[in-house]
Amino acid sequence: MSDRSSLPSASDEVWAEAARREAVIRPLAQAPRLTRAVVTTAAHVLDLSIPHVYRLIQAFRRRPETASLLLSQPGPAKGRRRLDPAVEARIEAALARVYLQPERPTLRYLFVQVRQDCQAAGLTSPSMNALRARVSARSLRERVRAREGSAAADRFRQVTGGLRTERPLQVVQIDHTKVDIMLVDDVMRACIGRPWLTLVLDVHTRMVAGFLLSLDPPCAASVALAVSHAVLPKAAWLADRDIALAWPVHGLPETIHVDNGAEFHAHAFERGCQRHGIRIEYRPPATPRFGGHIERLMGTLMERVHALPGTTFSSVAARGAYASEAEAVLTLQEFERLLALEVLGPYHNEVHSGLGRSPAAAWVAAQATTPLRQASDEPALRLDFLPFEERVIRRDGVRLFNILYQDGALAHLVDRDVGRLRVKYDPRDLSAVFVELPTGGHVRVPYADLGRPAITLWEHREAVRRLHAEGRRGVDEPAIFAAIAEQRHILEDAARRSKAARRAVARTGLAASAAVAAPNQPPHPPAALAEDDEARVPMPPEGEGSGVEFW
Repeated sequence: MSDRSSLPSASDEVWAEAARREAVIRPLAQAPRLTRAVVTTAAHVLDLSIPHVYRLIQAFRRRPETASLLLSQPGPAKGRRRLDPAVEARIEAALARVYLQPERPTLRYLFVQVRQDCQAAGLTSPSMNALRARVSARSLRERVRAREGSAAADRFRQVTGGLRTERPLQVVQIDHTKVDIMLVDDVMRACIGRPWLTLVLDVHTRMVAGFLLSLDPPCAASVALAVSHAVLPKAAWLADRDIALAWPVHGLPETIHVDNGAEFHAHAFERGCQRHGIRIEYRPPATPRFGGHIERLMGTLMERVHALPGTTFSSVAARGAYASEAEAVLTLQEFERLLALEVLGPYHNEVHSGLGRSPAAAWVAAQATTPLRQASDEPALRLDFLPFEERVIRRDGVRLFNILYQDGALAHLVDRDVGRLRVKYDPRDLSAVFVELPTGGHVRVPYADLGRPAITLWEHREAVRRLHAEGRRGVDEPAIFAAIAEQRHILEDAARRSKAARRAVARTGLAASAAVAAPNQPPHPPAALAEDDEARVPMPPEGEGSGVEFW
């Protein structure tokens, strides 16, 4: 006889024998009275002993199913333990104390420990097979969690359905990755390292809504630029890069789905989303599977990057003897154009396995029946997502990062009780800040000393760190700019020898060329144009206003 647990493992031959028994035993089990002659005949037909037939009849009456007549397996019942209880207790203790630990000791090491414990207690040691059976009795998920951690054990978790959407831009995902390629600078064509990619994906159509390439790690500014790139029309962006392919994705998303990175918890990001009616949805911590759509896209793009010169491949083992730095030939701008062509060409127009059609076709079909929200004030969109600090407007202007900013447009705020206002800044260019007015909109406020060069927040922090390291307790504006000027000189001199220095120089140049600026705003004047103090005073031309632009 057998129990229900043996049913799934029964072979075809064993099951056929149980069915043959059932045809004979069922009438006997249902009969109100059995004679010995009838049981003897059944025993002869089944080639079993008479007591065995009686046992089969009793088993079938308890559970009238064919499975109750399966052949019994010889030996002890499955799961039955035959070791001394004291030995079993020592095995269980050693499992918890020795084997289920992050150091991942071997089964042989566990065997030695159990044998020593048993010999010390005067008990017979278990065999290696007995110990292996006790280890296997623990669930694989329990063993992996104890020895490799919760993240590794997550692969045993049941995967639930992914994000479900009904229309385009209902949910977009944003994520970052360090690109598997080495780039070179524009001037010396020397290696400057790997860039960061911030990607924005529309989940419903799998269209790439926007992206940002940067030499800086992910931050609030990179998120702001990626979001604004995704939301705004891209005709001018494509024209600047001489790309003739279409990129029709633009509009405000309903929900942005992100991980728990610090840049996605920044006040600027949260405030910008609130301002434009965008809901933020965070993935559960330590659950990368919830970002599956964008993770798969990044994997697809990285596979295509691996065909470019200077690729680092996905691992050291995959790279082998390939000299990534020596083979690097692409600048950041050149790689950005190649990436855009890859996205807008093959990716957008190849059939997507999850859609059954191309992302471009899915976007055209969905957009035809779904009105999309557009930004009401496109020039101000980038400012709405920029990082900010709150400051009081004083008579001499507003001070941020120990730098004084001044403009006549702030005069009307000095004698009003407006409290602390948000002062927004672009980390790539601190030559001007943007003050959010109490009545709405922004005013661009430049350096009070227009002779100062444009600097990045990264340069500012390095200068302050250096001044503190030199023992300077108080750090003022002249000292900061003097330190930055010296840093730039050192970096330019070292660029021929150091990849890190070349990367710093390239980062400064790219930041200056791509920073957020007001429309039609003239470039920041170089220090050489300011020959005296009067030349530094920002006076408007005769008959015109101050040139202040409201955003």
